[in-house]
Amino acid sequence: MLLDEQQVAYRMVLNAVQKAKNADRKEVVIVTGGPGTGKSVIALQLLGELYRRGVPALHATGSQSFTKTMRKIAGARKREVQDLFKYFNSFMTAEKNSLGALICDEAHRIRETSANRYTRAEHRTGRAQIDELIDVAYVPVFFLDEHQVVRPGEMGTVADIKEAAAKRDIPCHVVPLDSQFRCGGSDAYLRWVVRLLGLEPGGPVTWEPDGRMQLLVAESPQEMEAFLEARRAQGYGARMSAGYCWRWSPEPRPGEPLPPDVVIGDWARPWNLRGDRSVSGAPPAALWATDPAGFGQVGCVYTAQGFEYDWSGVIIGPDLLWRGDRWVTDRTESKDPVFRRSTSDADVDRLIRNTYKVLLTRGMVGTVVYSTDSETRAKLRELVGGSARESARV
Repeated sequence: MLLDEQQVAYRMVLNAVQKAKNADRKEVVIVTGGPGTGKSVIALQLLGELYRRGVPALHATGSQSFTKTMRKIAGARKREVQDLFKYFNSFMTAEKNSLGALICDEAHRIRETSANRYTRAEHRTGRAQIDELIDVAYVPVFFLDEHQVVRPGEMGTVADIKEAAAKRDIPCHVVPLDSQFRCGGSDAYLRWVVRLLGLEPGGPVTWEPDGRMQLLVAESPQEMEAFLEARRAQGYGARMSAGYCWRWSPEPRPGEPLPPDVVIGDWARPWNLRGDRSVSGAPPAALWATDPAGFGQVGCVYTAQGFEYDWSGVIIGPDLLWRGDRWVTDRTESKDPVFRRSTSDADVDRLIRNTYKVLLTRGMVGTVVYSTDSETRAKLRELVGGSARESARV
């Protein structure tokens, strides 16, 4: 069941598809909203309805984890249903207007170009990925959250898409989603996170519990993990994630233990797997967020983005520090290979903050946050109040 503002977006797309078919004219729809506003729910309901109507339509993302999970969920059905789920770079050679609609979920992950090192020379045209996505369908639909751009070269902003549509003289409609359904339905929590990280003006504010979302600070990773284990024992799902501040060892051979790369004092845990196969009981990367065996590994933003779980444990690494009256980002502490020398300090700062925004908004019931830095932990305690240790006694 879609709620009112979700219905507006849903109906607008269906009407646009019908108009495009009757008038042979394209239309672009952009649906914006923060984490948990129902973007993916609308996207999947649209895909299902268009499939039932016989309209040629596909779902696409820039996330291997997200698309593989969608294919797995659809796997019990016909192969043709699995084939509805593609990637943004699947349309380099596609025929123009060969689809009635293209549902672009997580569109903030659109890249400058679809070409990569594996692309054949004849397909390296330099064409923008946004142009490919707009060209392939009568009604391209983009679901996005601009505060979830986490890599250099991601181009999925409202302005980018509007500009690409305007160049082709294609009408473009924007539908904002405001109501929050993740994070316990807590609009207050989402606003708190955005203010905390300086993604909106005004500075951090004290968290005032609203009865919808629980927020706690842990004094150590052991305390955070023990708290989450206790919640799992009560039947909740939980995951731990962290900023990309620890090196990532090569994938172990089958039967070998996972290397404990995320080391904080005498606590050490492995990153989630990177590959497509399970190793030593840990799920493949694409299933880390949904397979119960994913709890034993620390997830990074690329495996967590697009997913949700009951309880979220977030480790803020040394790439984001509270100093005096502001956040300071330290790019030298980031081990993310996407940050190159050519990536400006301003871009690195924005992307690191966006990364923690993604990680802090995965939980549906509650979030436990821990910082490796004592001054940052003190600031978090000042803002949050509640501790994991005290709550564990309840």
